[in-house]
Amino acid sequence: MASIVRQSPFLRQTCLSAFRSPLATRNVSQVVAFHASAKKQILPPLPLETEVIHGSTNDAAPIPKPHPSEGSYHWTFERLVSAGLIPLTFAPFIGGSLNPVMDAVLCSLIVVHSHIGFQACIIDYFPGRRVPKTLTFLNWLLRGFTLTTAVGLYEFETNDVGITEAIKRVWKA
Repeated sequence: MASIVRQSPFLRQTCLSAFRSPLATRNVSQVVAFHASAKKQILPPLPLETEVIHGSTNDAAPIPKPHPSEGSYHWTFERLVSAGLIPLTFAPFIGGSLNPVMDAVLCSLIVVHSHIGFQACIIDYFPGRRVPKTLTFLNWLLRGFTLTTAVGLYEFETNDVGITEAIKRVWKA
């Protein structure tokens, strides 16, 4: 075994000490199916054309320009929408009254809450500096789905029983 390891530099480089004896009898190209190396990567890296490092590690981070839809205003709005969903979700079932205005506000907050959540996921997983075209496409796709959902809930509220009555009927079925 020691002579095989000395003869084969490839076996010496692999850190698979538990598999060295069975691999010594196989072809070297069939060593490990999912071996990650620079030549054969499972997923290629994202394009790096737009990623350029300016300055040094000692430079201060740039301060972004304040904008009302970002930062603390945005965070406060997200928390208000999330906190507003809690009483609006339980009020129609506890109070026993069905109010179309309450249904409309509940549907609106659900749509806004979902849009903000999916937008945060898109921004986190598809950074604009790495994949700007994908980010733009996904943002427009999200806007389309949000609009479709809002129109669908509006039609359900005006031409059918409404969301709270539908949930009551399903719950009692």
